[in-house]
Amino acid sequence: MEKGMHRRLRAARGLLPCALALLAFAAAPAGAATYKWTDEDGKVHYSDKAPPEAPKGATVLDKQARPVKKIDAPLTAEQLKAKADEEERQKASAKAKDDQAKKDHALMASYTSENEIDLARNRAVSTLEAQIKSAQSFIDTLTREQKALAAKKQTYAGKPLPIELERESASVDAELSQQNILIRQKQEELESVAARYDAIKQRWREILADKERAAAAERAPKPQPDPASAPAKAGTKPVTTGQAK
Repeated sequence: MEKGMHRRLRAARGLLPCALALLAFAAAPAGAATYKWTDEDGKVHYSDKAPPEAPKGATVLDKQARPVKKIDAPLTAEQLKAKADEEERQKASAKAKDDQAKKDHALMASYTSENEIDLARNRAVSTLEAQIKSAQSFIDTLTREQKALAAKKQTYAGKPLPIELERESASVDAELSQQNILIRQKQEELESVAARYDAIKQRWREILADKERAAAAERAPKPQPDPASAPAKAGTKPVTTGQAK
């Protein structure tokens, strides 16, 4: 007798969630959804309103108690940060891809052949070499002026130098220093020109190869379906091969 009572109590407890669900459906207005969710203590709830922060998410049920939609659990602080970081990474990647596409477009618009790239490099080299040559010629002139001023200073041995002579000498020394700095800068630019135009030519070749591969893929014949493997249409007799006996 007592065992039978315990079995009935367990059965009643097992039917309790179903009863709660039926009550929730009955109380819900016509057309309203029912939400099933579990709290932090593992207790199942049914309501006609979406839970604001269900720790394990929620399930939307229709009038027949069938799940029709899953509401994910709210993200943790770590998950939110990871999501934001991933979105920023994707934005940066998309921007870099867009910037590269613009550079590639400008590159292909600027040069139609490798010869044009070589000509541009030669012009850049010639310009820098001319600037270095001009600066070196100016340095030679300033060096001669510097020597002449030094000789003039010697005529004032033991006497104060005129202020104009000191100013002229200081001006020549400063200009010599500036021209030497300019030559070093131009020499560094000259060294980078070859590497820069080599990179331009390499990228130009890569873009051209990509275009050629894409064009070849467009020209390639599309695979045709095998008629033997195609399903026979209704009313069509199968084709047999071989001699009739």
